[in-house]
Amino acid sequence: MPSARPLTERLRHLAPEALAFGVIGAANTLLYMAITWALLPIGAVKASVVATVVTTTLAYVANRYWTYRHHTRTALRREYTLFFGFNLVGMVIQSGSLAIGKYGFGLTEKDDAVLFMGVTLFGIVIATIFRFWAYRTFVFLKPAVDGHEATIAELDVAAGLAELSAEAEGRLDEEIAKEIDAQRRAV
Repeated sequence: MPSARPLTERLRHLAPEALAFGVIGAANTLLYMAITWALLPIGAVKASVVATVVTTTLAYVANRYWTYRHHTRTALRREYTLFFGFNLVGMVIQSGSLAIGKYGFGLTEKDDAVLFMGVTLFGIVIATIFRFWAYRTFVFLKPAVDGHEATIAELDVAAGLAELSAEAEGRLDEEIAKEIDAQRRAV
């Protein structure tokens, strides 16, 4: 069982990250809502997709250069591809909530615009929790502790997750450690 000190230390380091992520998220949410509202006549789901594509690029730049500025930098293509991929999953969560509202509960864009915005906010909350976890875990790697950040960046996502989860647990399975070593040697 982890002691209170490491937990409070982790929370102390996580708080500024979460705050910056929240500020960027709030600004992008306002922009997202404005775009969605403006494009609602083309259809709620289509408007959500357009708004997500526009705000994703802005969110990447802001998160890379503010929220995660102290994290290890990896190739731009790798980071943006993962970032965009996880945003697509977030978009599916958000658009999925709209689709459930529209097709599952029979909401219409013309008569239920305010309800659509409420459903959109619900989807945003769920997608934001997912995105925060995904960015911290896969996209913007933690700062180097032992100088092996380049090795971690070169590992595939599954091996990187195993490496990062070892930090949280304090130990690695012998079998997983062997797999990571084999991948390191292959690189």
